[in-house]
Amino acid sequence: MTSISPFLWFDDQAEQAAQRYVEIFPNSQILSVARYGEGAPQPAGTALTVSFVLDGQEVQALNGGPAFPFTEAFSFQVSVPDQAECDRVWDALIADGGEPGRCGWLKDRWGLSWQVVPTALPALLADPDPARAGRAMDAMLTMGKIDVAALHAAADAGA
Repeated sequence: MTSISPFLWFDDQAEQAAQRYVEIFPNSQILSVARYGEGAPQPAGTALTVSFVLDGQEVQALNGGPAFPFTEAFSFQVSVPDQAECDRVWDALIADGGEPGRCGWLKDRWGLSWQVVPTALPALLADPDPARAGRAMDAMLTMGKIDVAALHAAADAGA
């Protein structure tokens, strides 16, 4: 059976990141950790690879050194049902050194990009009334963390 999963290259923090991610997201767990032995590029006992599940999605992580840092070219998109869950996930991912971005994007403390997207956002952007969708888009473009009430207010402003 074929299986596809994201594979993340960390410098030396794969295990710490995986532990933090499984704390944030329900239906998540660490599956396994393989460790470097003596004479390896990382200290013996350091995690080599970490296999974990994020809300049902299997993810692999590697402590491969600093050669390949994360960029915004790859991100995890987290669909959340409401503002409360948006706030919880955003705050948890940005804690301890993360950086807010624009339009619902952020980088966590390890530099991995995330998009925290309340379900109201794509619904408003796909509104059959192009003016309403445009007002929602214009509002979103001014935001860091998505504010659902402000999106609705903007979309409804022309009504």
